[in-house]
Amino acid sequence: MHELVQRLLDGDRRAVARIITLIENNAQDKEQLLRELFPHTGRAFVLGITGSPGAGKSSLADSLTSYYRKQGLTIGVIAVDPTSPFTGGAILGDRIRMQEHALDKGVFIRSMGTRGSLGGLARATKEAIKALDAYGRDIILVETVGVGQSELDIMATADTTMVVLNPGTGDSIQTIKAGIMEIADIFVVNKCDRDGADKMAAEVSAMLDLGHGQNPNWRPPVMKTSTLDGRGIPELVEAVSKHREFAVSSGLFANRRAQQLKAEVTETVEHYLKELLWQKAGASGEMDKLLEDAAQRKLDPYTIARRILAVFDG
Repeated sequence: MHELVQRLLDGDRRAVARIITLIENNAQDKEQLLRELFPHTGRAFVLGITGSPGAGKSSLADSLTSYYRKQGLTIGVIAVDPTSPFTGGAILGDRIRMQEHALDKGVFIRSMGTRGSLGGLARATKEAIKALDAYGRDIILVETVGVGQSELDIMATADTTMVVLNPGTGDSIQTIKAGIMEIADIFVVNKCDRDGADKMAAEVSAMLDLGHGQNPNWRPPVMKTSTLDGRGIPELVEAVSKHREFAVSSGLFANRRAQQLKAEVTETVEHYLKELLWQKAGASGEMDKLLEDAAQRKLDPYTIARRILAVFDG
């Protein structure tokens, strides 16, 4: 067994951080690490927190972390932020917003960049979840970057997904437009101390009453919270617990896990094929010639794509 994996399984916090760094950097021994971690995964409950920027996702994750810690549960937090175009790292470190947990050994916080992923979650984020799972975290909170209509990856990653809305910003209309009704297992109207919170909650509830949602047997509750005074946090945790119970008893939990595994295998195969394709096309020198022909409008992109595939076939 890899030394880092053994250290992680033994509870070494530095080993977890090092493994996630290797995952992010696509290190040479990343695959070996993930292979050895895999048998130790599948135990953590993954809670996704998504919504538009400024809705208070980070503050909500902080409040949930505090509440779960009081229950004696260990927490992993992956905060996905916009990627720096210069370093490839996360521009905003959500750890700044969670300073009170910095010295708590029961909480592990990691900020990660989207790395150009349109769905809001980089491949490395999903692999980092495995590392925290194997590390023995009871609950893993994944806070997404908040990219509106592209915010779909979290639905295929989390066991329960909450969509956070912000009163007074037109979020309820955007929610309907973006089709986020299908993403949410739970809606959270955050900053409920502001004007318009009740109106927003009523609008979202009205949409749900019309039959919108991803599961006909589960009507997503609309919760109101305020991270300033902790209002609604206990009720939100209870709603998460109820959805978890429903998912397990109805078979939704097992089905989601199976679908996630299938999607992961498919994504990995596509990733390997893409790497092999570009390596082979690049090594043959055919790629440069074809691109030069495209620049001179001698060949169209479709013909070029077919020829590149022919190189791979050969």
